[in-house]
Formats: sequence, C-alpha cells, structure tokens
Amino acid sequence: MDVPLWLALIVVGGLGIKLIRPPWWLVAVLLLGGYLLADSLLAPLIDTTITK
Repeated sequence: MDVPLWLALIVVGGLGIKLIRPPWWLVAVLLLGGYLLADSLLAPLIDTTITK
C-alpha cells in the first residue's frame, strides 16, 4: 500500500488532536516551528541524524 506522506501526516495529526486534545496554540507553535526549522541552517544536521 502506497500512502502519500502528506495524507499520513494529516490522518495522524487529526487523530492526535482528537484523542489527546492539546491546546490550539501548542499545535500552531509546533507546526510553525517545524516549518521554520525545515528551512533553517540546522536542516542538514537534523536530516543526517534522522536518516542514520
């Protein structure tokens, strides 16, 4: 089964929000922080750490 990453993230994120019920500001901070971190100078370091 070949599921696109964006679909899997939406499903997991939706279930996490529904089951855990974190505050919306925390969800927004995590999304914005992840977006900004992915475009930073630390992105190659994080990529090599994850893919090892």
